[in-house]
Amino acid sequence: MVVRGRKDRPNELLNLCFHGVGTPERPLEPDEELYWVEPAQFDEFLAVIGRYPSVRITVDDGNHSDIALVLPTLQRHNLKASFFVISGRLGQPGSLAPAEVRSLVQSGMTVGSHGMRHTPWQSADDEQLREELVDAAVAIADAAGQAVHEVSCPFGSYNRRVLKAARRFGFSRIYTVDGGPARSDAWLQPRYTVRAADTPADLERRARSPHGTPFATAVRGTKSMVKRWR
Repeated sequence: MVVRGRKDRPNELLNLCFHGVGTPERPLEPDEELYWVEPAQFDEFLAVIGRYPSVRITVDDGNHSDIALVLPTLQRHNLKASFFVISGRLGQPGSLAPAEVRSLVQSGMTVGSHGMRHTPWQSADDEQLREELVDAAVAIADAAGQAVHEVSCPFGSYNRRVLKAARRFGFSRIYTVDGGPARSDAWLQPRYTVRAADTPADLERRARSPHGTPFATAVRGTKSMVKRWR
């Protein structure tokens, strides 16, 4: 998908974060069902997204629906996405198999890391954080058949220590779920998490006005600053 910002902010884009589509094929974590959307709903979302080249699609968790439903729907709409895979779930029921990760790459999609165990990185010790960032990326790269350069934070959990580690380990981009717009050239990329309760009109509104209200912008900026410096 070619990314072009709006005329007034040429370097600005909106990252959307999807999770599962359709019926889960594995036990879900608490409240995870809030982020699974129906296939017809996902198709309607992509119809809206296709009208806004400044919208970028990401998909977290490496669910089997990525290959069974998300990929063919993306192809039908001639769109691309970045898929962030949990390495510890590779080959498990309801999740992507290594060969399916390779298929995503061969279909022109980007594959990144969502860590190893889907645990909050902010509370990880040094050994665990290295495992989540480095070891997970190595396993996903082996499945994908190419190096992994991008990573997304499970639960949006990060702080200054996590960001410093991600830079030290050489990731070219790190995604959060802080909401709001992002600069296309920024290393730290906020995303808006799509929920089952969202409608195509909601996505269109965000695509047209990713900043939201001035109050929402101020709150979001404060929270992000606190995370980056604590």
